Amino acid sequence: SKAELLLITADVTVDAERIIKTTIDRFGQLDVLVNNAGIFEGGNILDIDVDQFDRLMNTNMRSIFLLTKLAAPHLIKTKGNIVNVSSASGLRANHAMSTYCCSKAAVDQFTRCIALDLASQNVRVNSVNPGIIVTDIFRYSGPSPAELDEFYKRLKKMHPLGRVGEPKEVALAIVFLASDSTSFITGANLPIDGGRHVVSSLIVD
Repeated sequence: SKAELLLITADVTVDAERIIKTTIDRFGQLDVLVNNAGIFEGGNILDIDVDQFDRLMNTNMRSIFLLTKLAAPHLIKTKGNIVNVSSASGLRANHAMSTYCCSKAAVDQFTRCIALDLASQNVRVNSVNPGIIVTDIFRYSGPSPAELDEFYKRLKKMHPLGRVGEPKEVALAIVFLASDSTSFITGANLPIDGGRHVVSSLIVD
């Protein structure tokens, strides 16, 4: 049978309750929550402002808290699970990316804490930590097409496998963590970064 698709146009920073309610009204239950919304903004601590900090934290962390809190009672009923999309930047410090790195590190710690909170209810909680992946998040941050191509070429060296990642590689890892194949895994932060997280040090000019 064909899967039924529900599209909801929403802002995760303010519409979490509507997202969950609309989903339950349509399907009657919730089996998996994937917290995938995120934004990127860089900047040195001398340049960033409070508004930027709030934007990043509200989208990258607060929305995950709200959706998780609202989804948890439904996931307990189905013994479902949660997969949060974090970043390799949550595992490693990066120059001029302090707020983004902190927002993703918060996602990783939240994942571990909520895994403990919900373990007794048989709800698993894990996260994935992608490295540089070819997605629109970088295009939306403002570079020209030529600058974006150069960006990807330059940052291939960040990954020991010598390339950047593709969205499908992240998606397959999410499906894996959400499946019964990982029924004894919870509280894990899974790097999908071509080995970036094991590099001892890295400075990119």
